[in-house]
Amino acid sequence: MLEVLLDAALDTLKLLPFLFLTYLVLEFIEEKAEQGSLKLVRQSGVLGPILGSLLGIVPQCGFSASASNLFAQRLISAGTLIAVFLSTSDEMLPILISSAVSPVTILKILGVKALAGMAAGLLADRLFHLCRHEGERIDLHELCEEENCGCEEHGIFLSALLHTLQIAGFVLAVNLLLGIVLHFVGEDTLSNLILNRPVIGPIIAGLVGLIPNCAASIVITELYLQDAMTAGSMMAGLLAASGVGMLVLFRINRRAMKDNVKLLLYTFFSAVLMGIVLDLLGAAF
Repeated sequence: MLEVLLDAALDTLKLLPFLFLTYLVLEFIEEKAEQGSLKLVRQSGVLGPILGSLLGIVPQCGFSASASNLFAQRLISAGTLIAVFLSTSDEMLPILISSAVSPVTILKILGVKALAGMAAGLLADRLFHLCRHEGERIDLHELCEEENCGCEEHGIFLSALLHTLQIAGFVLAVNLLLGIVLHFVGEDTLSNLILNRPVIGPIIAGLVGLIPNCAASIVITELYLQDAMTAGSMMAGLLAASGVGMLVLFRINRRAMKDNVKLLLYTFFSAVLMGIVLDLLGAAF
């Protein structure tokens, strides 16, 4: 067990400098791009799902939550919101970069997420004719403080440092749990876990992805890197993982709760369907 603890700690420590540099760059991008991104999405019209899915793959803290705000005011369509939810990568991208995953692999994953967001979003705009209830606006910074999602404003350097430490804590917990599993049940058993099975794996991963917390995308990404789930299961979980976006939608769009449930179910089934299709095609990243 001591060896398991040391391995988990060392693996996490190795990630720290790469995580920090990644978040430093992302904080800079977010500061320069987020408001411009929201403006573009608002003005995109029928092309909203396409633009929303492309902007969603850039990890902009609070972007999915902001999109929920815009939808509650009916400033963007249901399809645009769905596209953002499905394409947003939450903590996936920093974990992949800091784990030295091939840039080609990362681009493939981001590309699939963007295409899935576009397709599901465009279809959603044809399927959903939602009520015109206007939701209340919500202060995203207050929400971030309540949910501890790491979106608070502290300046680029301090925000990157705090985000790095927060995510490193989650990574350490996941690495420790995986180390214990490997120690007691072995790698063969891990590779045969339920998340590596067709259909049911994507369904369970999709349910995990719906958890409105950055931990969901961290767990899913780490499990995939440890070969504990298929590419389809990983994609189903990451497509369903929209950070706190879904939570914000349910909080501020209370007068249209049936619409919220429809969007939740549509997001989940779109994510799971994509995961199942990828597994049937034998996809690997």
